[in-house]
Amino acid sequence: MNATRCVIPVIKSTKDYQVYRISPNDSNRLAIIFDSTNANTSLTCCIEIFDVGGETPPNRHQWAVEMFFVIKGEAIAMCDGKSTTIKTGDSLLVPPTGTHLIKNTGSTRLYTLTVMVPNENFSELIRSGIPTELDAEDMAVLGRFDTSLN
Repeated sequence: MNATRCVIPVIKSTKDYQVYRISPNDSNRLAIIFDSTNANTSLTCCIEIFDVGGETPPNRHQWAVEMFFVIKGEAIAMCDGKSTTIKTGDSLLVPPTGTHLIKNTGSTRLYTLTVMVPNENFSELIRSGIPTELDAEDMAVLGRFDTSLN
């Protein structure tokens, strides 16, 4: 280990997340935690929040692997014509070129930690959307009960 070099980690809390809805009629929001803009890295890590009945459009990535970890809720995940149910605590890994979608099938919002490596312009797509915010329900799920975010 080189004692003369110290790498300072990038630390974010919910007050730092930038939240977007990609299109006006989308039923999910994405709260960016880390991406190439704020962490100088080729991954995108975000909290994806799906309204009741909300879903992603079918999509695929040429090179990227995408991982979803269900923080809260339940959904159907479809990839290349196969479907499976996922719920709180489950993880889903979608390989490159897999056409996939996630649909919230629960009676509450669905929250996933979504990570894409490499970024493959995912964060740029998110950031080109409509800025929005986390609300009190989101903050309660993400561990911040004090909505003032001190």
